[in-house]
Amino acid sequence: MTPTNDDIRPDIDALRGALAAHGITLPSLGVDPVTLAGTHIRPPLVALGNCTVASARQLTAVLRKAAGG
Repeated sequence: MTPTNDDIRPDIDALRGALAAHGITLPSLGVDPVTLAGTHIRPPLVALGNCTVASARQLTAVLRKAAGG
């Protein structure tokens, strides 16, 4: 069975919430429509989307901190 938008929506919402907890917004965060429409066995991809340079820097800082660096 091919996953649907509804199957991965909770994951996207969880990611959006985790990013928001750190003050990070990715405006285009969502399901990649090309992979959702495909007939692949693999699940659709999550489109992280475009973001401002400030958001990219915040994301980098959070990931480095989480990695212990």
